[in-house]
Amino acid sequence: MSAHRSTSPQQVADAARPVVLTAFRIVIGLLFACHGAASLFGVLGGAKGGGTVPFGQWPGWWAALIQLVGGTLVLLGAGTRVAALLCSGSMAYAYFTVHQEHALLPLQNGGEPSAMFCWAFLAIAALGSGPYALDRVLVRRPAATAAEPAARPTSAV
Repeated sequence: MSAHRSTSPQQVADAARPVVLTAFRIVIGLLFACHGAASLFGVLGGAKGGGTVPFGQWPGWWAALIQLVGGTLVLLGAGTRVAALLCSGSMAYAYFTVHQEHALLPLQNGGEPSAMFCWAFLAIAALGSGPYALDRVLVRRPAATAAEPAARPTSAV
């Protein structure tokens, strides 16, 4: 009689983690890049319902540039951690300088997209690009397995 091994929900979730992380990175990057393209080029409905942000205008044009370039880099998984950290910071800046002056909470001040993007990009910066990214191809280092955590450099203090 052979022993039947059942797969636990935890094992299924652990096995799906690389694909889910990659899909999350791609979706967040795509949505963010679309915001930038709308503001810079007037596509997808344009900036604030139509039109574009004037070239060089602070902070709107620069935010849109970060959205387009940073979102595209995150989408592709190229320079993911740095790009995601820059995107997260730009959304934190947007939340505290544009939205929070109207009310404290995101539901009250219209800042839900800024808050969500900020935290999503912070998670991507912390977790990395996942196994299916240009970072893996460009850097050419072996990916760490779950049983073999990546060696972390130690710093001498």
